[in-house]
Amino acid sequence: MVHFTCDLCGKDLTACGDPRYVVKIEAFPGFDPTEITEDDLDEDPMEAVSQLLQRDEQLSAEEAATPLRKGFRFDLCPGCHGKFLKDPLGKEFLRSFDFSKN
Repeated sequence: MVHFTCDLCGKDLTACGDPRYVVKIEAFPGFDPTEITEDDLDEDPMEAVSQLLQRDEQLSAEEAATPLRKGFRFDLCPGCHGKFLKDPLGKEFLRSFDFSKN
């Protein structure tokens, strides 16, 4: 039998019979292409590829191995799902901390 627990509060979702909500988040670099100009069409694409390869050769092994795209998957109970929908980035939670001004 597959066992599910809420990834936020730890509630056992298998035994309680409550519905389980799945949240999937994907993080990746944004790309907003600009308008293509005549200069862009005149550029040599093989030269651009060569420059990218040269740039990547200068990266450390750790930088090169870091994925640009990462996905996350969470199982949530109904209560945590509701909280997530109200504040998906946790901004309100962070504002609730009262840090002293040292």
